[in-house]
Amino acid sequence: METLHFARVIPCRTSPARSVRAGASVSGATGQPRFFSCWRKSAGAGCVVSRRLASGERDSGFGGSLSKDEFAVEDGEQKSEGGGGGGGGGDGGLVLGAERDASGSVVGFNLIPQTRPDYMEVATAEGDKSTDEIKETGETEGEEETQTKVSYNIVFVTAEAAPYSKTGGLGDVCGSLPIALAARGHRVMVVSPRYLNGTVADERYAGALDLDCCIKIYCFDGVQEVSFFHEYRKGVDWVFVDHPAYHRPGNPYGDSYGAFGDNQFRFTLLCHAACEAPIVLPLGGLTYGENCLFLVNDWHASLVPVLLAAKYHPFGVYKDARSVLIIHNIAHQGVEAAVTYKNLGLPPQWYKALEWVFPTWARTHALDTGEAVNMLKGAIVTADRILTVSKGYSWEITTFEGGYGLNELLSSRKFVLSGITNGIDITEWDPSTDEHLASHYSVSDLSGKVQCKIALQKELGLPILPNCPMIGFIGRLDYQKGIDLIASAIPELMEDDIQFVMLGSGEPRFEGWMRVAESTYKEKFRGWVGFNVPISHKITAGCDILLMPSRFEPCGLNQLYAMRYGTVPVVHATGGLRDTVENFNPYANEGSGEGTGWTFSPLTKESMLVALRFAIKTYREHKTSWAGLMKRGMAKDFTWENAAMQYEEVFKWAFTDPPYVR
Repeated sequence: METLHFARVIPCRTSPARSVRAGASVSGATGQPRFFSCWRKSAGAGCVVSRRLASGERDSGFGGSLSKDEFAVEDGEQKSEGGGGGGGGGDGGLVLGAERDASGSVVGFNLIPQTRPDYMEVATAEGDKSTDEIKETGETEGEEETQTKVSYNIVFVTAEAAPYSKTGGLGDVCGSLPIALAARGHRVMVVSPRYLNGTVADERYAGALDLDCCIKIYCFDGVQEVSFFHEYRKGVDWVFVDHPAYHRPGNPYGDSYGAFGDNQFRFTLLCHAACEAPIVLPLGGLTYGENCLFLVNDWHASLVPVLLAAKYHPFGVYKDARSVLIIHNIAHQGVEAAVTYKNLGLPPQWYKALEWVFPTWARTHALDTGEAVNMLKGAIVTADRILTVSKGYSWEITTFEGGYGLNELLSSRKFVLSGITNGIDITEWDPSTDEHLASHYSVSDLSGKVQCKIALQKELGLPILPNCPMIGFIGRLDYQKGIDLIASAIPELMEDDIQFVMLGSGEPRFEGWMRVAESTYKEKFRGWVGFNVPISHKITAGCDILLMPSRFEPCGLNQLYAMRYGTVPVVHATGGLRDTVENFNPYANEGSGEGTGWTFSPLTKESMLVALRFAIKTYREHKTSWAGLMKRGMAKDFTWENAAMQYEEVFKWAFTDPPYVR
């Protein structure tokens, strides 16, 4: 029998970055949920409940006014309850009750037990676990209502988080969503590797301080020692796992020669360290504790739910924690040879959770058994909830075409599978303040957009034609993004009086095609090989149409940026593109129209050209309809605040149900 080792902790000191922050209560230190803005229906006869009305007056709950002493009784009992006193477990403490005679007059008072709603009993742990409650009241249609907001200790585990590390949408999500959740009252930690590649990008970690805390992780037939760095920024604890394996040139996953050969090792370390961080790091003087909510992102963090179930639960650790798997791109699953399972630091009996067998046609030779381990599969079978980055993608991954071999497994867990569309940073992407634009504009004044178009034409050396339809593309130059379709359609598009601008890098054959197209259509086509943030903003603002013919798109951000900037998207009806772009209907709403762009399907050159020609014709001949398209897109709410509220619903569901693996 193989011996299972826990990470060994080397004593560490409290982070010098800050002292205990305002709002980090003792209950937060123990990892328990904290309750804010606790609303409830008016108490029944006899219960004294102090409320603040819309007029600012205090209401006693039974028609009279409370004296200072009576308020003191209730406030004191609430403090006792918040401190964990009084009966523990599901006990809600005591409230002051009025005793009435037959006529209804108050003749005395008694202390009576306060019942607690069922969902609070679920969220509140047994024994010495405590919650903080703040009660407020308002009126809705003349009737007082109450609602409860629960604050969680949330731990993001991710391979990248902007602005520290980013290669795509994953970095954007894990750089913005934690801040939005922290702003809503949650205590949030993000655990990510500390990548150092010897370039100016290393300066992004300059604000992170060494916690002088090291742990020993038993995996890969040895003992690995990792340390932690920490920065408190925008209400979030950014924790960086430090190990020599993260110090090398390239991006988080590879370099110019391809993916790193030891990525399984690097992200196994990340997962082990992330499981230890909430209980060993006294951030701001307080650890997060065991009652955490782990948000694990893609395969790089997928070992976390398996570790919780196999390594911690048998010893009573993290027994009340929950894990939510967020799938950003199911095409990447962290598949390695079956023999590598012994390196992961898991008990032998948990092999089936990660077991993966390739179909016969996918095997390399006749003697290949196809046996492997699949990190993402391990999270799917152990996580409490599963999320994708759009509703459409949550359905697509349950299909044969979109599931990449995991569709049947995901279908079996469809009752805990849902999708939430990503948000965007509306401070960075705001046409009324964007520092990269030649002229600013807004939904109420669109006059500056044509100036952005003229400035873009000048910068790229195109003819200055303010009324010429300009189509843009921003993204990776690869098969997934449909670049082959664009390449096949360009000769026909160039016959029309339009301009086409592309920005991106990727496969050499597509980069070469873009250069050839620019030299062939000098007056109409420009291709910028590489990525440039200012140019991406200028293209988004200056173009009239944004084209996205992606074969699959879990969420997509460029169409959200485009609508924010009044640029009309034309997209393939897949994943998040279908969810976020509403097809234009000029006859709806008594002729005023509805929709924010065009979607096309199937994914063919012909259907794409039909959608583009509809958009071009509308731009030229129906200016009023075009202005409506622009304004409806700019008015859409794609903020992270909106996304964070939807995530909170999933958190509530996760804690309402018992742990999926106990």
